[in-house]
Amino acid sequence: MLVLLTVVPLTARNRLPDRLATHWGASGGPDDSMPFWAATIFPALIWLLVAAVATVTMWRAGRRTTAVAAAPGWAGVTLGATGVTLLGAQASIVRANLDRTDWRDAGPVTGWLVATLVSATVVAVAAQLIGRRARVAVPPPSGPVMEIPKGQRYVWLSRTSNRWLHLLAAVTGILALAATAGTMAGLGGGVQGVAGAAPFAVATVVLLACASVQARVTEKGLEVAFGPLGWPARRWAADSIASAWAENRTAMQAGGWGYRLNGLGTTVMLRGGECLVIRTVKGKDFAVSVDDAERGAALLNSLTGQRST
Repeated sequence: MLVLLTVVPLTARNRLPDRLATHWGASGGPDDSMPFWAATIFPALIWLLVAAVATVTMWRAGRRTTAVAAAPGWAGVTLGATGVTLLGAQASIVRANLDRTDWRDAGPVTGWLVATLVSATVVAVAAQLIGRRARVAVPPPSGPVMEIPKGQRYVWLSRTSNRWLHLLAAVTGILALAATAGTMAGLGGGVQGVAGAAPFAVATVVLLACASVQARVTEKGLEVAFGPLGWPARRWAADSIASAWAENRTAMQAGGWGYRLNGLGTTVMLRGGECLVIRTVKGKDFAVSVDDAERGAALLNSLTGQRST
């Protein structure tokens, strides 16, 4: 990919102006340019940076048995989509500037860019599907076990919150109230005012639901409740959990903050660090970032062992 990004403009060097149009305005005409050497090197540098990040992430994942199978799929999606986007953009720029004496005379690129984005999306989806099929079922690490005296019942409870998500929810909530108050005061049209407040209200509810989480382990199994009201909630019966363990994860490995879905399974990521991870008897993984995760995993494994005996 690095070779293609540099070879495409170099092969047409004699048919290109000294400066290439590299940006097009809303009217469809070029409004910014770069020297030929910069327009050639810049996409290659972006590719090198993305490839370096993907390599470091895969290397770090390789040190963790539960992440090593998921990292190649993530890397394939990232590198594939980025590579197609950069190559398509580079080809579009070269084509638009071809046989022009001045970059201001460059042709339009809208059609080519749309085709590039569609192609990048197709490649990303294909890489994701291939990654899922090629994913090797890595056995979970041997989780901790706690001894439960006969006739006693143990309960484990842990809660985590993300202050930045709470702050963002407060901001969207204020905006929703302001838009609603403005509508009630007659500052905006009825339908338009409601339409303006609705996205902020929905964002507030979603952010609040993702900003805090509570995990509880009882003899029934695991319950993970979201938001200040503990709703919605997900539950797993003890006999549906094959194994549980504690694992350190970062937001990059999980794919971001909040409720994330990727090659590692489902991760509720509110802060980097210790997570409680379970694998169901169906082979699906779920992780939640909570403190004292090792003790919760130990209790779950003990309960699972009791149910299986």
